[in-house]
Amino acid sequence: MDFKGFLRILLFCPLIFVYCSKEFHPVGVSILNETVFDSNKLETPIYSYQKKTDFFQTDGLPLAQLGEINHPIFGLSKASITSQLAIPISNPVFGDISEQNENQNNDDPSKITENETVTQVYLEIPFFNNLNDRDSDGVIDEFDIDPNDPLSDSDSDGVADYLETQDGSNPLSQDSDNDGILDGDDQDNSGYDVENKVYQIDSIFGNRDASFKLKVYELTYYLSSLDPGSNFESINKFYSNRDFFDEGFSGEILYDSIYSLDFNELRFNFSEDDSSTPDVNEREKVESRLTPRIRVPLNKNFFQTNFLDKEGSQELENQDNFSNHLKGIIIRAEDFSDNLYMLLDISQANIKVEYEYDKYNKNGTEDDTSDDFIEKGNKSIPINLGGFKINTIFNNNYDQEIENQISLSNGGDPASKIYLSGSSGLHCKLNLFSSEKESSIILNDLRNSNWLINEASINLYIDQFNFSLYSDLGIINRLYLYNYDDSNPLNDYVVDETVSQNPDEIQNTKLYYGGILEYDDNGLPYRYKFRITDHIKRIIRNDSTNVELGLVVTSNIDDISYRAAMVSDQIIKYPSAAILNPLGVVLYGSHPEEENNSNKIQLEIFYTEF
Repeated sequence: MDFKGFLRILLFCPLIFVYCSKEFHPVGVSILNETVFDSNKLETPIYSYQKKTDFFQTDGLPLAQLGEINHPIFGLSKASITSQLAIPISNPVFGDISEQNENQNNDDPSKITENETVTQVYLEIPFFNNLNDRDSDGVIDEFDIDPNDPLSDSDSDGVADYLETQDGSNPLSQDSDNDGILDGDDQDNSGYDVENKVYQIDSIFGNRDASFKLKVYELTYYLSSLDPGSNFESINKFYSNRDFFDEGFSGEILYDSIYSLDFNELRFNFSEDDSSTPDVNEREKVESRLTPRIRVPLNKNFFQTNFLDKEGSQELENQDNFSNHLKGIIIRAEDFSDNLYMLLDISQANIKVEYEYDKYNKNGTEDDTSDDFIEKGNKSIPINLGGFKINTIFNNNYDQEIENQISLSNGGDPASKIYLSGSSGLHCKLNLFSSEKESSIILNDLRNSNWLINEASINLYIDQFNFSLYSDLGIINRLYLYNYDDSNPLNDYVVDETVSQNPDEIQNTKLYYGGILEYDDNGLPYRYKFRITDHIKRIIRNDSTNVELGLVVTSNIDDISYRAAMVSDQIIKYPSAAILNPLGVVLYGSHPEEENNSNKIQLEIFYTEF
């Protein structure tokens, strides 16, 4: 390095030292110290409009509705099921030999005519059940005296639930094997079958002990996947107002009897005793188990003629042929002794065909036919309830005040009450910031203000007087708020990833977004609350349009799919989960009577002003 270079470095160093030695002065502190933060709440009006679907699309739903409930506010709702049937495989083989091989003339004596004969046919539709066990002690939360404590003793026999589960006794019985010795003192509970289960049955409304007439018919109408009204160029849709039974498309009666629900586990013992175990009678042992369900016998002759006797025919060659041959079934329920409405697990439903057949037994000697014989074999094959599964839902006789509110809303006047119900299609449309003219004035003021929006929420208060009329039937646990135009969720819903630690809670996700039923100090349901902070921020920033909002009941807050629905001669996109509940709730609207003005629906904006 030359002298000039060294001199430049020497001259620069003091500048560095001087800069580094300066004191630190934070920028803007004096400004912030002089700023006043003022937190306030603004209440702005919302206009509510009562709406009702004329009918809605019911094919493709994850469950099926069956039953009848007469609600003092929302009227009579009746639901029946129509479903196509699906064979498990194309060209099914019944017995051990295909129909083609049975009819061949050859020298193989084992190729016999099997004479398949239907012995039993059962329609099975499972209930929804809950087996949540938070503390993993072997007792589901519904029956656990303390579902958070594995040391709890639900049957009060002095032995903790988890210990009884481990040692093979029944944590819900003081005497598991019914031998007269309590479990705390019993040294041998081997008489109790540890595989036995109890279930919490979900989605049954009304009187579970009610009896009714259950009917199953052959469907004679072909449910085409393509819409004949569009020259078969679009996918077919089936709506709640379509009743194939009333239209005359019912054939043979497959079942017709008085029926009552059974919520016990179904257990089936071995049909034969095993001679190799002389000390054990297998006919007293459980071979298979089924969860609680509707299970009824169907007409055996019908399935003999239309199913087993069709082995090897073109009717069973593929699913399309089968759907044209055996078009489906209609399931109806009527003459109820009391209100009873069921949501059923239709995706797991099937028709189980049991049959016997002639079975060739070589007696363990392949080359020696002298000791061969023919015996009876037994098998079963399921026919699934597949393809189109449709609900017909009939609703009438609802309160005249509902019709009055609908008429007011259709005329452009806001509603004083909001009536929401699932099976009747009652829902509400909300306009934020009041009417269209007032909305622009309020929004301009908000956009010109120097506000930091902390929270924006909508409170919906329950008409508690009306609730007293239907409290015995129950109330909706959760509502859903969405974009009415396209049925998409609000962004507040999308970004909310909160999850409750209690999996049993119906409202266990989207906790901040809300819509959850809340109770007052007297234990009465009194309101639902939605937080739509991000939605309001976007409107004020002009990032989003102030769209109309839809308000419906929901059976599943995580389901944001939609179905087509007809409202005032216009097809709209309607939330699927709004359809799947026969209950409802009455809320105060935007223009209630004066004495209830404090309960009217409003938008609350909490903000900080600089």
